[in-house]
Amino acid sequence: MRVFLLLQLFLISFFVAAQTDIYQRLQLPDNGRVGEIVSPAEFLGYQLGERFTEYARSVEYFRLLAANSDRIKIEQYGETYERRPLLLLTISDAANMARLEDIRQKQLSLVSAFKRARSQVQGTVDEQPVINSYSYNIHGNEASSTEAAMQVAYELATSRDPALLDALKKTVNLLFVCINPDGRDRYVYWYNGAARHTGGQEPRDLEHYAPWPNGRTNHYWFDLNRDWVWGVHPESRGHTAAYQRWMPQVHTDYHEQGYNANYFTVPGTTPRNLLLPDAYEVWADTFGRANIHEFNKQSLSYFTRDAFDFYYPSYGSSYPTVMGAIGMLTEQGGIAAGRAVETNDGYVLTLRQRVYDHFVTSIAQVKAAARNRAALIDYSIAAWNPLNSKAPATAYAIEADGSEYVEDVINILLSHGVEVERATESFTAVAKDYRQGDAAGKAAKKSFQSGTYLVGTEQARHLFVNSLLNRDLQIEDSVMYDMSTWSAPLAYNLETSVIEAPLTLDTEPVTSFERSGGVVEVGGSGKAYAYVINWGQRRAPRVLAKLWGKGVRVRSSVSGFTADDGTAFAPGSLVMLVGRNLEMEAELPALMQSLAAKEGVTIHRFTTGRMADGNDLGSTRNFPIKQPRVALLVEPPFDVLTSGQIYWLFDFETELPVDRIRASTLEETDLPKFGSRYGLASLYDYDVLILPEARGLREVFGSEGQEHLKQWLSAGGTLVAIGSSAEFFAGSGSIFKDQPLCKAKEDTSEVSKTLTYAEQNDYYGKRRIPGSALHATLDVTHPLAFGLKDQVYALNFGPTALCPDAGLESVGRYVTDAKSLLASGYASDENLKTLAGNTWAGVRNYGQGRVVYFMENPHYRMFWRGPSRMMLNAVMVLPGS
Repeated sequence: MRVFLLLQLFLISFFVAAQTDIYQRLQLPDNGRVGEIVSPAEFLGYQLGERFTEYARSVEYFRLLAANSDRIKIEQYGETYERRPLLLLTISDAANMARLEDIRQKQLSLVSAFKRARSQVQGTVDEQPVINSYSYNIHGNEASSTEAAMQVAYELATSRDPALLDALKKTVNLLFVCINPDGRDRYVYWYNGAARHTGGQEPRDLEHYAPWPNGRTNHYWFDLNRDWVWGVHPESRGHTAAYQRWMPQVHTDYHEQGYNANYFTVPGTTPRNLLLPDAYEVWADTFGRANIHEFNKQSLSYFTRDAFDFYYPSYGSSYPTVMGAIGMLTEQGGIAAGRAVETNDGYVLTLRQRVYDHFVTSIAQVKAAARNRAALIDYSIAAWNPLNSKAPATAYAIEADGSEYVEDVINILLSHGVEVERATESFTAVAKDYRQGDAAGKAAKKSFQSGTYLVGTEQARHLFVNSLLNRDLQIEDSVMYDMSTWSAPLAYNLETSVIEAPLTLDTEPVTSFERSGGVVEVGGSGKAYAYVINWGQRRAPRVLAKLWGKGVRVRSSVSGFTADDGTAFAPGSLVMLVGRNLEMEAELPALMQSLAAKEGVTIHRFTTGRMADGNDLGSTRNFPIKQPRVALLVEPPFDVLTSGQIYWLFDFETELPVDRIRASTLEETDLPKFGSRYGLASLYDYDVLILPEARGLREVFGSEGQEHLKQWLSAGGTLVAIGSSAEFFAGSGSIFKDQPLCKAKEDTSEVSKTLTYAEQNDYYGKRRIPGSALHATLDVTHPLAFGLKDQVYALNFGPTALCPDAGLESVGRYVTDAKSLLASGYASDENLKTLAGNTWAGVRNYGQGRVVYFMENPHYRMFWRGPSRMMLNAVMVLPGS
């Protein structure tokens, strides 16, 4: 016992000694008490790096600084799902802060400087400080950066360093101190509860293994660093709105990577957005060298020009670049490092070092921006000038054809300050229709209707417009960090064309887009026979969920029909027969009016069930759809991000209850059961089981679990499987052996056998599909495709599809011509040949039930919305068919 105690005391003393040494070596400035302001260490009662700080405590500190310094302003620009405040600190010298609104207005005037002579803006350029911004902690478990932000804010508020004081005169610094507080606190509270008193440097220790879903993501398990453009979440909408109010010249996004890596700073690697100004790379190198100058002085390890590209425009590093700024990334080694961890070379990486490194680069950026104030302002003025655009487009025409997601794209553009107009007359133009042919496209004369939306490129945000709406940006490297396409018209499945010649026609500005709803009478104002909702409307699924919640009995039309007044209704239209809801007859009129107005849908009120064409409203071919009991399997081995997308789609957007069930607590899985105070869940408690992407699914459904699945399916269950989970239920090794897979053949060529180690990455990178858009068709007569167009762009990440056969209901298929299959992005000819004509979304019946296959995610990141209605159909409509 005595030996054990001595060993324990030795370990504690060793840990304390090591900690003391690191704080002496990496000293953060302490400028003493300045009025009521004290250092973060004195305020918190511990040194930065000793532990992680709960978000509420950091907020208290930021508010203390703002309340007691004439250099700082604090504002709340939004709120998270969990109601934590989202804060922006604005920091400059006192004189600048006294005229802050004047500086902001002059900054915005520079955005449109291209409309004026240089002599008219030179005075502003001469006196205007450069706007320099930072985004910290967008990934919650990359938690060192908010710790660093406290020290950065303190230093800028209290420093007496002449060089820094001079830099503050020339800069206005915007600190988004924590973009993802929900994820941060999820990680921090877990970590502080798991941390060892003796320090857990051992990489295999519990404190380096945060449980699923970990803290990287927000409340709905989304990666917010992919959402800058799309604004799916309040965190993103808030910080981009605040960004647009300033339009900075410089922005750095703060991150962490695996703890074995050294610090990354710009410049990055290929591919790059080739529309960016050539000078961008020069400036990235300038700021990178400013960082490494400080690192060299202290022997801090780093690397550049490797691992990270800025091609995808919805990162915190790339969004600013397409907004005319120098957007940059820093990546500190540290994910899962806790307070200290031993790296693979025996070095001990501490939280203190992670905080210190981020502090160093943050201050270096202020000084570098100040040194280059005038040149940086000139860079942005040039970047905002459409005469410097490298893209040939003069306008993008988005047709107002009633597509359910037109409003999404228009609102996205407006939220980022893009000027949008609406044609008030019909017109003809030579244009490239995005639906036609391969990614290169061909221009032809085309007629457009009045009401067409026009997004011109002769505006300050032309870089953003061309990067977002271009069908297919040029790619210089097929090996990339993220996806190879994100074109908004493709993602939202809009009818879009690009025009490359000047346009002259009458237009009106668009300042907002919101669908209005109402109840439309068909056949007069007599006694109501039924209410009908066209299922293709944007918010129809949300209305259906609310109707179910009120106890309304609903049917889905198996085919299209036409009313006496000529109004056409597509397959899947919702039919509420008054005669089948007699107990609610008196309530229905007010309920329908309320839902139509609140949700922006059109509800038709019929006085007769007889239709001019197609099935009558009371036809038995219109099948009842009841609210399903839905289970979503979560936790390992299921992918956090795909799980979050499904969770958000139903829980938040549609408001249909979905139970998130741990795979280990589902009675019919093969995983060990550790019990639950509420008992285990059973397949038979549910009508629908959703399986997100997963690796190692056989551990969940082994031979015994698969037999349970078969029995549940035979009894009428609906299994919805996505990506790798869908692949698990197909092919010779699956429980559904009758469903063959079409896959790319293994490369056995002589070339592949003789590759050098250095050649392998590029060679095999060209054989993968890095998120590319493919032309696909839909069988819109099938319930899985109700409410969609018969053409869609499918987002693809791999050369695997279902082989069509008689037993498979092939609802979504890739077009048969491999040469015209690729709509945007990169895919090899071999992979395109493998996929052409095969199925990416289908249904196979099993007894009274069915398996729904989505070989590719139909709602990727919730911005690839074109096929997303299919997931809603799989859960809300298909079980009743």
